[in-house]
Amino acid sequence: MHNFIYKRINTLDQATSAFASPAGSLAADQSRFLAGGTTLIDLMKLEVERPKAVIDINALPYKEIKKIEGAGVNIGALVKNSALANHELIQKEYSVLSEALLAGASAQLRNKATTSGNLLQRTRCVYFRDLSKPCNKREPKSGCSALEGFNRNLAILGTSSSCIASNPSDMNVAMTALEAKINIVSKKGNRDVDIADFYLLPGSTPEKETVLETGDFITGLTLPPLPAGTRSLYLKLRDRASYEFALSSAAIVATIKGGKFERIRMAMGGIGAKPWRSLSAEKMLEGGPASEDRFRAAAEEFVKGAKAQSQNGFKIELAKRCLVHALNQVAKA
Repeated sequence: MHNFIYKRINTLDQATSAFASPAGSLAADQSRFLAGGTTLIDLMKLEVERPKAVIDINALPYKEIKKIEGAGVNIGALVKNSALANHELIQKEYSVLSEALLAGASAQLRNKATTSGNLLQRTRCVYFRDLSKPCNKREPKSGCSALEGFNRNLAILGTSSSCIASNPSDMNVAMTALEAKINIVSKKGNRDVDIADFYLLPGSTPEKETVLETGDFITGLTLPPLPAGTRSLYLKLRDRASYEFALSSAAIVATIKGGKFERIRMAMGGIGAKPWRSLSAEKMLEGGPASEDRFRAAAEEFVKGAKAQSQNGFKIELAKRCLVHALNQVAKA
């Protein structure tokens, strides 16, 4: 790990100005925000990240979960994953989010990791973390070692010839099914970004992962209210039962009346370059009976366009089975 300047900030204004001049006159790509540090510190140890300035934001006041009357709930950027997963309101009204968080990492990591940090979690592709191998996400235009290398746990949807890395987060999958909005502030003004629009597909620029610009600061996320009688579930399939990333996962948020899906939102993890959602698959299910054959048809639609690599072709069938099983569980709840 290289030497760096450590700076603690106390106000939002300092946060939005930090990258302009965090410690003297450093460029934006030489500085990083520090919250829980569960990803950043690891990457600094590996020298994947080599910031000249680390800006500690833990003194900022974004640590609350607030009910917004008639408008859902707001979750502060610095709310710990453990606090979010075990919050009474989240468990009662947004249980899919609690289930997703509890399925991820370990208790110790959840006690440190933050909402915004999880939102920005970096890929677990082994080549991203290995400085001896080319990686377009780490070093643009250097190549993608995963295409001809170890790719068993990588994406089958949303990939490109430049990158096949998968988004590793469980929380982000649930947030996508819940249609969260990300609250962003900057010197240019405030804006809310739908989570579906927040992540960028790799294309030819896999180093650009989100729509965040220099000077942007995430203050939290807003979850919209759900219709009365909504059921939800998070299902995660992985190689071992704990402390493991998903090979395939599914977050289902549905309202069922008279044996039919009146409203359904589905997102999947472990299979996409970003948390993956298929509007066409949802449309196939809405208004129709909650039946096995319809679930299978929707699953086929969900993975439409999937591109397998040398070692992860099994994910296509696994994803379909994961989604069908999750839909069956929700329908029978």
